[in-house]
Amino acid sequence: MRIWTIPAAAVAAALFLAPASSGAERAVPIPAPAKDVTGAKGAQVAIFAGGCFWGMEAVFQSMKGVQSVTNGYAGGTRATATYAQVSTERTRHAEAIRIVYDPAKVSYGTLLRVYFSVAHDPTQLNRQGPDTGPSYRSAIFPQNVVQRQVAAAYIAQLGRAKAYPRAIVTKVESGAFFPAEAYHQDFFWKNPNHPYITRWDKPKVAAFRAAFPSLAS
Repeated sequence: MRIWTIPAAAVAAALFLAPASSGAERAVPIPAPAKDVTGAKGAQVAIFAGGCFWGMEAVFQSMKGVQSVTNGYAGGTRATATYAQVSTERTRHAEAIRIVYDPAKVSYGTLLRVYFSVAHDPTQLNRQGPDTGPSYRSAIFPQNVVQRQVAAAYIAQLGRAKAYPRAIVTKVESGAFFPAEAYHQDFFWKNPNHPYITRWDKPKVAAFRAAFPSLAS
């Protein structure tokens, strides 16, 4: 795999909704990544953290080219990768999602664009909406060197573009991913009337469909 640099003329900014978890309704210019991954063959994996995994999972499950999404914990050890322990905020895990996607249908850069546009608010430090603590931090866990380069370049690109009124706090980290308990999987779809889902997560999915109609499945 290698980094694909898109000609500057092809990188046009479009207006997208702010992340629903920010609690604010505003439009911000989120440019497409100037660099992306190309040459990947077969199913690929992306791991993102950005607040409660229920809403993140639902957003990416609604996306064409995504084959599966698993809720889990990244950045800590297997021994403490349980909801009860992670919730103590002492395990170094972040609630995260593991995305398996088809690079022939959706690129890693496009996943990053959705992640930064509507899946969460990358300017909230160690929190997301009503949830606080480092387990709700904004973090990317690249699965190879090329993903790491592309993620870091995109964070820098968005910073230069001043895509948000506050600084991006997203970190590029290392660490293994461990699946969460069974009851956390597909929580959005199994519990559509749950108060948390209706207040915080349904707006994220709606924002995704409004901002990226061609990507919605």
